[in-house]
Amino acid sequence: MSRSSRNGYGLCAEQKADLWHRWKSGESLHEIGRVFDKDHGSIHFLLSRHGGIAPAIRRRSQRTLTLAEREAISRGIASGSSIQEIARGLRRAASTVSREVARHGGRPVYRASEADHQAWKSALRPKTCLSLPM
Repeated sequence: MSRSSRNGYGLCAEQKADLWHRWKSGESLHEIGRVFDKDHGSIHFLLSRHGGIAPAIRRRSQRTLTLAEREAISRGIASGSSIQEIARGLRRAASTVSREVARHGGRPVYRASEADHQAWKSALRPKTCLSLPM
């Protein structure tokens, strides 16, 4: 299993799904810990972060740009196409493409995979609160 498929707790998505299934079926923290070769305290920490209720599976909104669309934007930039031409090819508004490129460093540094990763990461909820000026 690659390091990238694991989260910070050493469990991949399939293992976490199994952990939640075991918890829901009534297995103890010690039993679950033995299966994953983790201390029961680590299992407790993982479960308590969500109040003992399995978190919803993250899904992308159908309105967001896909990785394939971001790749097309990247190819369009590399070929020297204008934002309007790229947007027309994607059947998206030019402002959508323009904001996407600007948000991820502009034409010289835009990379589709990095932009997609950053977008997925920034879509996490809940958002942290902004402190109000005094």
